[in-house]
Amino acid sequence: MLGLLLRLLPFWVREPLLIVVGSVLGVRIMYLAVVDHDRIAAGLGVAFLAFTAIRLYAVVRALRARRNPSPAATPDRTAVDGAAQAQAQAQAQAQAQAQAQAGIGPRPGPGTPEKEPNAWGQAVAAVAVFGALAAALWLGPRMMPSDDITPEPASCSAGEDEKLPKAYEQTPRPVTGEELCKALNRQDLAKLLGTPGETATTASGTSNTAPLTDGKVAQPEAEVAFDTYTVHVSATYNKLTTDQYVKLMKFGNETDVKTLTVLGRPAVLSSDHTMKIEINLGGGGSGGPVEQGPLARTLSLAFDRDDRGGYYEVTVWSESGALPNDSVLLDIAEKVLPTIPERPVR
Repeated sequence: MLGLLLRLLPFWVREPLLIVVGSVLGVRIMYLAVVDHDRIAAGLGVAFLAFTAIRLYAVVRALRARRNPSPAATPDRTAVDGAAQAQAQAQAQAQAQAQAQAGIGPRPGPGTPEKEPNAWGQAVAAVAVFGALAAALWLGPRMMPSDDITPEPASCSAGEDEKLPKAYEQTPRPVTGEELCKALNRQDLAKLLGTPGETATTASGTSNTAPLTDGKVAQPEAEVAFDTYTVHVSATYNKLTTDQYVKLMKFGNETDVKTLTVLGRPAVLSSDHTMKIEINLGGGGSGGPVEQGPLARTLSLAFDRDDRGGYYEVTVWSESGALPNDSVLLDIAEKVLPTIPERPVR
């Protein structure tokens, strides 16, 4: 279609457009070829510039021919042309008289010069056509419905109607699972994990109590899952200090224990396996036994600088068993924990 439009355009409109387009593309491609050291691009740039040079030479020749018309015809040729012109004029006058007698208005004779089209009007029309085509190509993909069905990131489920356990009433300034989920489910969480192209598949928060405490210790939890990693954050409102927690780890299965300071508060890194539970929903049994899941890496961080008891935990794991670097857990803690309500960083 573009080739047909170019053939229909007048010479003095088509050629300047080709020169402008060819020169712009040639210079741009040559610039990219020099920057990227690409020989193929350099060849394309030379081809465009050569094409532009040929069109420019044709325009220059046409301008010279228009300014310097060909020499006058020879006398014999002039006489022949004069006789032919006189005969044509006589025929035109006879035809005009016949039309006047028949009551028909005069018509322009064959010798009447036709009005040449406006060159400026043609140029403006050509530029408008090319502008409309460019706008259609540029805006078409944006205006047309996209076939991309990228899933929306998961949002935290509403927990306004959730009834909190009594432990939350007896705990000063406790955070709920819903609030933890909103703090964890950040737009940049996938980027912090090192997988910026992924979208959260699930996001949830629960206001539980710590196990083996008879429901007396509040322990809200939140979890956000991606295709590669799953992040779990919890807050345990007990009186256990980080130092005491590290001593308990020596009697547990935690490995690769490392103490450090995060956000000015004592913290500890440790590794442990998650639990894998299979639930049978088809009836006929309660499911399979509890199995050992993939390895998880956990950062435990005291609530305050004085380590007066209670701690946050940030845990990351994947189904494949691969773990991110410890710096990932530190980045998540430094971004997420200060945004948790009722527990400002001190």
